[in-house]
Amino acid sequence: MGARRVPYGRGTGAVRHIADSATAVSVSPPPNPLPQAGGGVSAAIATAATRFAFSATPRLDAELLMAHALGVERNAILLDPDRYAVPASFAALVERRLRHEPIAYITGTRGFWSIDLAVGPGALVPRADSETLLIAAQAHFAGRVPATILDLGTGPGTLLLAALDEWPARGLGIDFSADALGYARANAAALGMADRAQFLRGSWADAIEGRFDLILANPPYIGTAETLPPEVRDHEPHAALFAGADGLDDYRILATQLPALIAPGGAAVIEIGATQAAPVSALLEAAGLHVALHHDYGGNPRVLLAR
Repeated sequence: MGARRVPYGRGTGAVRHIADSATAVSVSPPPNPLPQAGGGVSAAIATAATRFAFSATPRLDAELLMAHALGVERNAILLDPDRYAVPASFAALVERRLRHEPIAYITGTRGFWSIDLAVGPGALVPRADSETLLIAAQAHFAGRVPATILDLGTGPGTLLLAALDEWPARGLGIDFSADALGYARANAAALGMADRAQFLRGSWADAIEGRFDLILANPPYIGTAETLPPEVRDHEPHAALFAGADGLDDYRILATQLPALIAPGGAAVIEIGATQAAPVSALLEAAGLHVALHHDYGGNPRVLLAR
């Protein structure tokens, strides 16, 4: 979803009329510093999109790469693409995408919920389906503010920082990856949340004491024998993807830890794979938790809220 932005644009430089004591004189505007029309941006985007046939979103990929190459918002090229000339750097970006490198790694950023996050190698790319965790949390806390938030497996700070943008809370993010935590701390600083977000290196809730109003977790849930698209398999960190033969290894750990961490009236909100609602619910219920299922934007089982 990403942060809401005002579309990029400049005035077209309409002729100004300056009156002196005798006559009105037409004065031309200063030159537009941006590349002028006729640059073939529309054609370049269309050509790149045809080469991205392996992608589920080829046109969007091409538009995002062009916007990144030009240093403008995507809205700008949607509104008036051929105002710009195709920059020389665009071809290299296209070649990187043809090697199945994630768009977010190429541009260095990804929109999620109401924020933009810096991401790169070593950090899991935020996905729109994970916004379901925030939607489920909103429903649980309707009218209330979760004052303390714990994000287990925080990655680049995705869920914690989105939650802190939603509520005036304080939070703790845990991840075992030093690379991911580097992005998380940088994102917190860029979003002005460094005073409300703390990040620690650790394995799930080991050594964590106390209770939290809201616990968020997007653990690895891919079985080791499952097939993934090349852009995920070859680029994103395997430690954030795979969780044993059945994809449930980390849920088994979390199920034993969560009951002692949830504050009265609070909830743990956990992402699952689309086929994992029943086995993960069973693990959580065996630990004494009450579980409710939430579906993502595509109608797939995506989140379990445990309390």
